[in-house]
Amino acid sequence: MMQPTTRTAGAALVMGICNVTPDSFSDGGAFFDPDAAIAHGRQLFDEGCSVVDVGGESTRPGAEPVAEDEELRRVLPVVTALAQHGMVSIDTTKEAVARAAVVAGATMINDVRGDLAALAGELGVAYVAMHARGNPETMQEQTTYDDLLGEVTTVLLDRCRTAKDHGATAVYGDPGIGFAKTFDQNRYLLAHLRELATALSAEGFGLLVGVSRKGFLSEGASGQRYPVEERGDQSLAASVWAMANGAAMVRVHDGLHTVRAAVLVGEVGTI
Repeated sequence: MMQPTTRTAGAALVMGICNVTPDSFSDGGAFFDPDAAIAHGRQLFDEGCSVVDVGGESTRPGAEPVAEDEELRRVLPVVTALAQHGMVSIDTTKEAVARAAVVAGATMINDVRGDLAALAGELGVAYVAMHARGNPETMQEQTTYDDLLGEVTTVLLDRCRTAKDHGATAVYGDPGIGFAKTFDQNRYLLAHLRELATALSAEGFGLLVGVSRKGFLSEGASGQRYPVEERGDQSLAASVWAMANGAAMVRVHDGLHTVRAAVLVGEVGTI
């Protein structure tokens, strides 16, 4: 089984996004056809991504749920094909989809809701626990926190420990930027990634950060809002910031430029 490794020569790993969906916020429909998704995933590997994350259900705010059989229909051919070329992660919240994807060759479960930690251990695969509240239809109504960083850290450590205790091969915590978070809360978490990375690494867990093309990147002090296709520069800058502040992995749409940036950040970090 292919498994993620710790950072080589200080470089963060890059997880490339392969959405097999008609409604994802950034590329909905572009790779809905299985052949297109497989070609895109292979391109991400060719660009140097260590992991390709295959998802068949959008988790953007307001997204409608996808039936289990439809999600399986979308992802399994893509996972099967891409697993021959590199490490594949299955981005799902459903146990049956995760199980089937692992049988098809996936060696990581990327879990938005954080409910599949024990399953990852049972299946002997790597695991990503993300912090979120509610579901895509309700999460932006659940953004009240007494201590944002403290609460996110506590939830992630609890889920990561569960995965580790059940035997997951590698464990990552994702603060869920953009999930049940306001604009200011997203920026606050970015500013305090170092503290979160330190807390996770103290127990042997890695920090995964996914901010690629998210709307809050284009809402600066000027209030300027850029369309999703014009958020590449901000996405790369945010990923570099995350790597420089301890992220062990970043989840992105732009594989090539992020991989190149990761190599540079890793090299500088070893000087």
